[in-house]
Amino acid sequence: MFLSLKELILVSIIGAIVFWLAKPIALLFSTPADFSRRRSVWYALTAVAFLSPNFWLFAFVAIPILAIAGRKDSNPSALYLILLNVIPPIDVPVPMIGMPYLFITNNQLLLSFCVMAPAALRMTRSKNKAQVHGFDLMDFCLLAYGVLTAILYVHSQTPDGGLYPGSVTESLRRGFVFFFSIYVPYYSISRADSSRRLLADTMASFCLSCALLSAIAVFESARGWLLYGEMAERWGYAISFSLYVARGASLRAMASTGHSMALGYLLVVGVGLWLYLQTRVSVKRSRVGVTALIWSGLIAAYTRGAWIGGVLVYFIFAALRPRAFSKLLKASVAAMAIGVLVYLSPLGDRIVSVLPFLGGQVDNYNVVYRQRLLARSWEIIQESPMWGDQSAILKMQDLRQGQGIVDIVNTYVGILLDDGFVGLTLFLLFIFIAAFKAWSLSRKSMQVDPDFGLLGASLVSCIVTMLVLFENGSFGGGPEKMFYALAGLAAAYAYLGRSWQRDPKLRALDLSGAEPGGSISPSVKLRSNVRG
Repeated sequence: MFLSLKELILVSIIGAIVFWLAKPIALLFSTPADFSRRRSVWYALTAVAFLSPNFWLFAFVAIPILAIAGRKDSNPSALYLILLNVIPPIDVPVPMIGMPYLFITNNQLLLSFCVMAPAALRMTRSKNKAQVHGFDLMDFCLLAYGVLTAILYVHSQTPDGGLYPGSVTESLRRGFVFFFSIYVPYYSISRADSSRRLLADTMASFCLSCALLSAIAVFESARGWLLYGEMAERWGYAISFSLYVARGASLRAMASTGHSMALGYLLVVGVGLWLYLQTRVSVKRSRVGVTALIWSGLIAAYTRGAWIGGVLVYFIFAALRPRAFSKLLKASVAAMAIGVLVYLSPLGDRIVSVLPFLGGQVDNYNVVYRQRLLARSWEIIQESPMWGDQSAILKMQDLRQGQGIVDIVNTYVGILLDDGFVGLTLFLLFIFIAAFKAWSLSRKSMQVDPDFGLLGASLVSCIVTMLVLFENGSFGGGPEKMFYALAGLAAAYAYLGRSWQRDPKLRALDLSGAEPGGSISPSVKLRSNVRG
């Protein structure tokens, strides 16, 4: 308990510093009441988690806090994203008489139950036409994919070398969790963010959470101390969260995300969203400071794919802006200059040593493993291309690692093994529709409303970058939830643009800071200043 208290004090101090420095920027996008409430809830959940001897005491205290905060917040989507990684996603089985467990829960599922599900229910009962729009192709693809994953999935291996059989109970369990942890947040975000203010507020809240994660990650890397590791070990459900994983001589930070790869992927999204948000911040040191903090967290995660993703999202955003060639040229020059500075800094040798394409040799076995995984998986996929092979794990024993698992570190391979090309088609169709709608609207808006066009470009650059990253990483935890949140933001952005086309008065209201209902938020400005 003494160690937990010490870690709580350190996390609280780091959080207090970040919130204090970020407040002037955050208030450009959210109301003072919402910011204060979200900050208080973050502190409360953090304290309860560190002091609770088990998950159930944490849940007992967290559920009413989340329910009350979700009802009071003017934008539940923003509350959801700032709390998405407030503690590690430690999976806990819900006990049930007559079966091993009812379903697996964690803090992210609690957040969906207590914040997003009530918000979705309120929207279905709302008379606000800006929020209540019909069931569309994206909804169909996502729900169909959810049903497929509930029925078809690669079965786990039993201790005696067999496979756990599928069952109706397991399918219902998986479908239930998918609906509440994936579809409900997507539905709420895609409908609730019905104005530019709400979209920007949601994006800014996630960037604030990235700033918190980055600051904690930098501390972990510098001191060689995982601040959330003892929590997972004390609760006794996910000891892997407390494992210290090094890359070369450096600890791979994970903060409260549960894995260094998850941290890196989340921070890449933070980089992409901040590329838009910083255009509405006039003080240069504020823009540079946030950028430096998030990139420091990326470096602390020591995730090679995430480093590449951070550069990629920057170039995609530049390519989607007006005068793309000149923007790309400037981006290239800036990237080269920063790269030279990093290379000449004390971090230069450590970074180069882990990048294979620059001659680095550290952890090259991970690259070899991924190549073997792709080759072996493709052989299995070809045998059952349409619906996948649910017994694939028995055919991949040669890929079992030292931890005793077959690590499928490729999202698309995982989908193909689980659900075949039918599942992959539904998955990609869902996200391609979102990206195409956002890209099309962004391109049309660049000339008449550059700010709105850049907002869409930011969302598209994040989606495309995550699709690239998932080729080299697992799909789960925080990155999975953020991926579907991005799809929801893109859908909301596209629907908002269509609403403006049908009724130009709505655009005028939005530009004045008014919500569709007619009220005007005093904190909303298209171009705001951050006082130094």
